Amino acid sequence: MRNLLITLSVVEVVLVVLVLVYYLIQISKSLHETSRHLAKITFGVRAVETQCSTIGPSVVRINEQLATIAGAVGGVADKAEAIADSA
Repeated sequence: MRNLLITLSVVEVVLVVLVLVYYLIQISKSLHETSRHLAKITFGVRAVETQCSTIGPSVVRINEQLATIAGAVGGVADKAEAIADSA
C-alpha cells in the first residue's frame, strides 16, 4: 500500500509539472505573438510620425498668417461700421 501511495504521489507531481510546462509554453507563445503585433504597431506609428512631420512648420506659418488677419479684422470692422453709419 505504501509503495502505491508513493507511486501515485510521484505521478501526481509529474502531472502537475507537465501542466505547468504546458501553460508556460502557451504563455510564451502568446507573449511572442504580442511582441510581433507590437512591432507592427511601432512600425505603423513611426510611418505616421514621418508623414506628419511636415505638419508642424505649416501650422506655425498658418497661425502667423491668422494672427495677422485677426489683427487687421478689428480695423476693417471699424471702417465698415463708419461707412455704414455715414450712409
